[in-house]
Amino acid sequence: MFVSRRSLNVLVSSTQTLAANGGIFNTLLCKMSGASPKEPTDNLLKRSKEENEVVQTNKRLKTGGENAEDEKRYPKKKVVLLMAYCGKGYYGMQRNPGNTQFRTIEDDLVAALVNSGCIPENHGDEMKKMSFQRCARTDKGVSAAGQVVSLKVRLIDDIVEKINEHLPLQIRILGLKRVTQGFNSKNKCDARTYSYMLPTVAFSPKDYDTANSSAFRLDPETLGRVNLLFARYKGTHNFHNFTSQKAPSDPSARRYIMDMSCGEPFVLSDAEFAVIKVQGQSFMMHQIRKMIGLVIAVIKGYAQEDVMERSWGQEKVDVPKAPGLGLVLERVHFDRYNKRFGGDGLHERLEWDSEEEAIKAFKEAHIYPTIVETECQEGSMLSWMATLPIHDFHGTATETQNNKEHTQDDADDANDSD
Repeated sequence: MFVSRRSLNVLVSSTQTLAANGGIFNTLLCKMSGASPKEPTDNLLKRSKEENEVVQTNKRLKTGGENAEDEKRYPKKKVVLLMAYCGKGYYGMQRNPGNTQFRTIEDDLVAALVNSGCIPENHGDEMKKMSFQRCARTDKGVSAAGQVVSLKVRLIDDIVEKINEHLPLQIRILGLKRVTQGFNSKNKCDARTYSYMLPTVAFSPKDYDTANSSAFRLDPETLGRVNLLFARYKGTHNFHNFTSQKAPSDPSARRYIMDMSCGEPFVLSDAEFAVIKVQGQSFMMHQIRKMIGLVIAVIKGYAQEDVMERSWGQEKVDVPKAPGLGLVLERVHFDRYNKRFGGDGLHERLEWDSEEEAIKAFKEAHIYPTIVETECQEGSMLSWMATLPIHDFHGTATETQNNKEHTQDDADDANDSD
């Protein structure tokens, strides 16, 4: 017969008060523990501790056995998840372990993966254990309609539905596909397509009265000129002036742009908007917003068209950065992967044609209304347009101006970036 640790402690604590009764206490204790009458009390305590450790070990083995059973029933497989999210209220996509002050998209995603049983709890603390990789980083306030992440998960039943049960409505998993074991969503991505939704008053002349900005309508001639300027970005250029603290000689500043254009305007909430789309192999921080900002400056008459060619040269050019509101990661492309593995009979092509309706519905329900509502309430584009006259588009920036711009960019990094 075994005595529990608590009962034993009670008995031992009463030893002194019962000492007068001598052998009565020792005899009772020995009978309960199975020890001989001559065995010291310290030995009895030691035996009780050892017995408790055995019980705890058995519990751990039992739990480990249950986990092993889960692993056997649902072995971890490499997959990609198609994600859509509205970035408002989040400090970007990428998780910052140990920093709970700034909530990110990945914080909520990892919590949902753990709570749904797709990954073990300890994988949430060390994401490398599940081989997690995002295809593109999006920063504060930036949304996505076609983000893709790769990771190893347990392929539980109804996995997409169960993950979404633990996510807020502004984050959705729209699709899942099996991929090769060594797949890395960032390294295997050939190109990324972003969109930027803005009020067309951004392309108004610099002397236009913005007091009634919602009345502005973009004429076809101006739209045509806008697209001619965007077309100049196509090809490979040195975009060192379109990000912060990047030297002209840095090879990583050279980026390849496949296409960039502005679509036909449309009216929402009595104001006219348009959507710019840009596709490139990859983008640096702030690059897209500065590409758009410079074209706006030219269209409004603050800068000459030759500033674009100068910005790709060695000199430092003051390039304005358009607001972060309106930037959306639309799609990521895996053309080389699809060509190699898409037809092998084992793996699916990383294309999302069957999810297009769900993507469109999410944008119309969460992304577009948030952009329009925030722009109408806060007027971020109008506020930014008022800063264009302070930029110097003609001369080369001095060292002092460089330092000032870098300081401003660094401050912006803490708030929003692409």
